[in-house]
Amino acid sequence: MSQSPYWSPAVCSLTPYVPGEQPKLANLIKLNTNENPYPPSPAAIAAAQAAAGEDLRLYPDPDATSLRQAIGEYYGIPPERVFVGNGSDEVLAHVFLGLLKHPKPILFPDVTYSFYPVYCKLYGIDYRTVPLSQAFTIHVEDYMQPNGGIIFPNPNAPTGRLLAVRDIERLAAGNRDSVVVIDEAYIDFGGESAVALTAHLPNLLVIQTLSKSRSLAGLRVGFAIGDWALIEGLDRVKNSFNSYPLDRVAIAAASAAMADRAYFEKSCRAVVATRDTLTAGLEALGFEVLPSAANFVFARHPAQDAAQLAANLRSRHIVVRHFPLARIAQFLRITVGTDEQCESLLAALRELVR
Repeated sequence: MSQSPYWSPAVCSLTPYVPGEQPKLANLIKLNTNENPYPPSPAAIAAAQAAAGEDLRLYPDPDATSLRQAIGEYYGIPPERVFVGNGSDEVLAHVFLGLLKHPKPILFPDVTYSFYPVYCKLYGIDYRTVPLSQAFTIHVEDYMQPNGGIIFPNPNAPTGRLLAVRDIERLAAGNRDSVVVIDEAYIDFGGESAVALTAHLPNLLVIQTLSKSRSLAGLRVGFAIGDWALIEGLDRVKNSFNSYPLDRVAIAAASAAMADRAYFEKSCRAVVATRDTLTAGLEALGFEVLPSAANFVFARHPAQDAAQLAANLRSRHIVVRHFPLARIAQFLRITVGTDEQCESLLAALRELVR
């Protein structure tokens, strides 16, 4: 694509993040963007509908007080230790600018969320990637080196592999002079959150989203939990960028979703059960499936090219995610859909790998 003479120099050097495709195909089985196959809590939908009234003419609460209180109540922490934003990606953007921009390079895995290097380029942050093990696991010892900050998803994306909370505690305790950011977008599908550690580790920040486990991807709500000083730093950045990041509908629906624990837990259990069935089905077809604590699986077949498999599935109106990147080019990331969707996927793969 040609460049415009009106662009700032910084724009010319950017390579933007590429989000998962939103295909416009009929009768589509969409297993490529890790959306929850189940609808949001009925309480969240009702709250959104109630908020979509005449008061939309008014600005929302700039502090999203009710949502921060709901998150605080869920985790048993003061709301002052909660920061909210327009999706966890916006929260991450503020974190990179406000907490990770230092003279020393920040550290993150060589196979991880591909937005991290984009943020580094956008904000002029130096970084160094730390190789995952051959089994695609994170070794805490590899991060015990000088750095300007550490960040990675847990479970990691796109691998789905989980790092134990005790290892996160050891990592943060061993890097007291820098901020350690744990991106927990998928933690509710099989992991233990590190939120409790933030009470005694002032350099630890935990980020979550309501897009995955609470089925609110369409509303764009994310949050961070950490020490008061970290939250104040994020608030300073937010209020220098956009004082009203969350609208009235999003605040109302997200608050209700956080309060509806029973629905949330039921939805997560359903996804986990289907993930186990999908993993067993893929392994029966000869796939290697990495242990996953997320709402997706990362799998490869020793006798099949991943890109060709993805293309053949697409021809059957089944869309999965393929990353043509070093070390993972032969893997497919497959979102856990409904039981029926996953069975359709397995039926298609039985024909393709035969």
